[in-house]
Amino acid sequence: MSDDDWFERDRPSGDGEPTTDDFAAAFDVDFDPALDPEPAIDAVDAPGSTSGGEFDEAFESDIPRLELGIGGLDAMIQGGVPERSLMAVMGSAGTGKTTFGLQFLQHGIERDERAVYIALEESATAVQQAATEKGWPFDDYLDDERLAIVDLDPIEMANSLTSIRNDLPRLIEEFDADRLVLDSVSLLEMMYDDQAKRRMEVFDFTKSLKRAGVTTMLTSEASDRDPYTSKHGIIEYLTDAVFVLQYVRSEFDQTRLAIEIQKIRNANHSRETKPYEITNDGISVYRQADIF
Repeated sequence: MSDDDWFERDRPSGDGEPTTDDFAAAFDVDFDPALDPEPAIDAVDAPGSTSGGEFDEAFESDIPRLELGIGGLDAMIQGGVPERSLMAVMGSAGTGKTTFGLQFLQHGIERDERAVYIALEESATAVQQAATEKGWPFDDYLDDERLAIVDLDPIEMANSLTSIRNDLPRLIEEFDADRLVLDSVSLLEMMYDDQAKRRMEVFDFTKSLKRAGVTTMLTSEASDRDPYTSKHGIIEYLTDAVFVLQYVRSEFDQTRLAIEIQKIRNANHSRETKPYEITNDGISVYRQADIF
């Protein structure tokens, strides 16, 4: 069974759209609905680079770093991503996007951080089961209020996106979250037929995540034509970091999973493509190995 097929579709059906109270209940916090003034979002770099070598030239920065918790990958970033980064993990079905997100939260909670998982397709129970299969005690984290899992139907979320977008920064602040995963932004994007509307809604949503001041990981389906482009070609331009997960086939028809760091703002990182595996313990990147 592939990583993206772990979840059973056990979401209970409902007739109403999610309200602010429903969304807040998942965090188990009380908050003042009055919002602070919204700061402007920083400009971000376009994805991709043609520079060679294992690492870019030295980049001096005093920005605090945060480890992803992916074996081998953190070494390729030389200390982790800058805190409060907005990241995208792109890949086709079965490349381990969900495992990447769960492992990212697990690593933070092990270090006394607090985490939020927003699932746009699967139930909270299915998310817990997926983590349990890897030996990560998400049930305990929920009981200890170190983790909040919010499961929303993407259509309902699209219908109530304005209220959720406005409330999200304050809810995250009240929960005191350090890390957040949204799986997946592609399901939100597909709710809009009009390209201009889609771009505006996704931009506004990512801006609300920036306001929240939490290190965020968005999973995204890759384009069927190009593994370095997301399905709708939007999210890679709005994020600070992009990780590309893909299948690579050799001339002898051998297939391996490979990861590449497409970009990380304000951080030096490797430009090499490296093999990785999805094991019972999560994702491991083999930094010292070649693809074939």
